[in-house]
Amino acid sequence: MTATTDSGAGAMAATAVPAAPESLVGRAEHATALAVEDLLARQDAAGWWKGDLETNVTMDAEDLLLREFLGIRDEKTTREAARFVRSRQREDGTWATFHGGPGDLSTTIEAYVALRLAGDSPDAPHMARAAAWVREQGGVVASRVFTRIWLALFGWWRWADLPEMPPEMIWLPKWFPLNIYDFGCWARQTIVPLTVVCAKRPVRAAPFSLDELHRDPARPNPPRPMAPASTWEGFFQRLDRSLHAYRKVASRPLRRAALRSAARWIVERQENDGCWGGIQPPAVYSLIALRLLGYDLDHPVMRAGLAALDNFTVRYEPGRGGGQGEEQDGPMRMVEACQSPVWDTCLAAIALADAGLAPDHPALVKAAGWMLGEQVLRRGDWSVRKPQLPPGGWAFEFHNDNYPDTDDTAEVVLALRRVRHHDQERVETAVRRAVRWSLGMQSRNGAWGAFDADNDSTFPNRLPFCDFGEVIDPPSADVTAHMVEMLSAEGRRDDPRVRRAVSWLLSEQEVSGAWFGRWGVNYIYGTGCVVPALVASGLAPSHPAVRRAVYWLESVQNGDGGWGEDLRSYRPGQEREWAGRGTSTASQTGWALLALLAAGERDSMAVEQGINWLVRTQRADGTWDEPHFTGTGFPWDFSINYHLYRQVFPLTALGRYLHGPGTGTGRQDER
Repeated sequence: MTATTDSGAGAMAATAVPAAPESLVGRAEHATALAVEDLLARQDAAGWWKGDLETNVTMDAEDLLLREFLGIRDEKTTREAARFVRSRQREDGTWATFHGGPGDLSTTIEAYVALRLAGDSPDAPHMARAAAWVREQGGVVASRVFTRIWLALFGWWRWADLPEMPPEMIWLPKWFPLNIYDFGCWARQTIVPLTVVCAKRPVRAAPFSLDELHRDPARPNPPRPMAPASTWEGFFQRLDRSLHAYRKVASRPLRRAALRSAARWIVERQENDGCWGGIQPPAVYSLIALRLLGYDLDHPVMRAGLAALDNFTVRYEPGRGGGQGEEQDGPMRMVEACQSPVWDTCLAAIALADAGLAPDHPALVKAAGWMLGEQVLRRGDWSVRKPQLPPGGWAFEFHNDNYPDTDDTAEVVLALRRVRHHDQERVETAVRRAVRWSLGMQSRNGAWGAFDADNDSTFPNRLPFCDFGEVIDPPSADVTAHMVEMLSAEGRRDDPRVRRAVSWLLSEQEVSGAWFGRWGVNYIYGTGCVVPALVASGLAPSHPAVRRAVYWLESVQNGDGGWGEDLRSYRPGQEREWAGRGTSTASQTGWALLALLAAGERDSMAVEQGINWLVRTQRADGTWDEPHFTGTGFPWDFSINYHLYRQVFPLTALGRYLHGPGTGTGRQDER
């Protein structure tokens, strides 16, 4: 992939943008026209949009470690990846998981190892600073399990000092605690191949030592005290000790059969593009697992998997630092954790329609046609819990038929309803399927998770193995809000299932008046999702819950007129300090404005100042700068900078300011 996608419908931006007038409305119209022109120019000829998806350098480090393990690492790839990793190092020698964030131990260790692979000397100043900081933070022993698994592959850590995950767990029935379907889909896809890797315990010859990353290289992992058996921590520590003991006595025929079952499970879930679930972590571990089980690198499954990872690569030419402007001595290579074309396309279509683009504009019609072709019409892992439910959702990525999600499905339907497509019968059929599937994916408590229904067992998060981010997919306010908004637009606002969801949303409002945002940062995102949904469901803007949300948004507006929130609002103990607080960003300002506009606050001072901030900070080419991360994979642990967020959400807010919040929200007749 290239760093930008400017093909296709750019020619559809038909009219020249006039000079900006003086009034706020006039300046908003001018900014909207500029943003529309820019967004149209980004559309692919096939109809989709996709912005770069930036996470952190562990993706790039693990890509190099995978290639080293498989024996396919080459100098060009290594040089380009190393340039990108170096460009993200902070002055104190560390690497963070998001722009402006604090140094992260595991990320710093993996980045350091990647640069050692690239030939950087441990005595170089930037490397010495990193190693010293790692030792100050406790060394490798204090890093997360996944980092130490990568080190164990090369003998830099002992397999015996890692938590045990036996492959026999593939056979646990779905009603049994800690079966693989108790985990969220992203964790499930990662854990199954890792059970193979942990069973095999491979070690490739390390090209160098990492003694400098240990406080005491002679005793890198001193014994840890056991927690009391009466605590959950103590229980799971003892369970892990039992699993280590089981490894020594496990039946070899049984273990071989379990490994075959795991391999079959992995291969069956490979997507048409060769990836697994459309995300990088399951792909790298699946490739390692299959290689350990005897799959040759020339095997079609392996070839397709490696090609898929290459397709996750974004290259930046010198002077283009992934949107951050770092000067480099050559091209850089960034590995995306996943790709977001369906999500980006439905959000772009909504933004353009709400900005006033005609419903039959060729760009919107082409986008709708592409989205219709992406509807998932076969069963995936979600059907384990919902075996009678017919398919009908949309996934996030180009290819991910196993894991459609409710969030994308809701937004795609809202986008399709804004387009006058020439094949309306096809649209109606697709929407009926989506509504049926969406209602069927509702959890017992009346809300929705992203990928599964009732994926809310607390046990997986307690495993010593699962120390990196969320491994379950419980219902969240932002996803539930998108579902309520879509179903209300489809004439279902009086459906008892929608009313239950509205009640759940009301019960989830924080004392402050905000809602927690699971998939976007954070309380601004949650509130920006929920308020429009509540109003769409029939709640009056004067409802106490809506007024509390308005007061909260007004209270956290920055002095410059924008809104921003730092990812530290996810960190336990820092929620109050950082909730709704941070440098103003285009996307978060857009979210706050969407809530305020839905609440009837168009003529308020807060909205006027927010619109003024968007107009004032827009670049001459119609874009906004946003180095800050405003997307969320796992709250606090894994953050995302969606490079298209800085365009679609400000444009949506400007459009609704100019044309009203109800633009294109579908039909209200009952279906």
